[in-house]
Amino acid sequence: MIYYKNLLLIDDDEDDHEFFMEAVKDIDSTISCTCYFDGEKTLKLLRASEVPPPDLIILDTNMPRLNGRQILAELKKDPKLKMIPVVMYSTFFASTDNDELTKLGAVHYLAKPSKFEDFRNALLYILMKKW
Repeated sequence: MIYYKNLLLIDDDEDDHEFFMEAVKDIDSTISCTCYFDGEKTLKLLRASEVPPPDLIILDTNMPRLNGRQILAELKKDPKLKMIPVVMYSTFFASTDNDELTKLGAVHYLAKPSKFEDFRNALLYILMKKW
């Protein structure tokens, strides 16, 4: 069973957006997914309720201006947004990253796989788990 039908991806890489959207549609074409490139602007939109709150946020760790850690910390400070599960998304995670991100409030870490099938399966696992 898929628990999340309204996803938000925050990632500064256009190719990653396309890869992500392709995997989501392959899993379930009824899932709604919104993608943003800029974490700072996305925070402002979410705080102002200019976009509907997502069921799940996938957040790139390495972005310009505000990085994923900073965005995660801001999301978890906000009473309206802190209950939304956040999965951190990056090319690489060190064990110290995982500890820090857990303390900040991340529910899971997704390393960006290069193979579509691996990514699809990892994403399916995330969507089928109640965080």
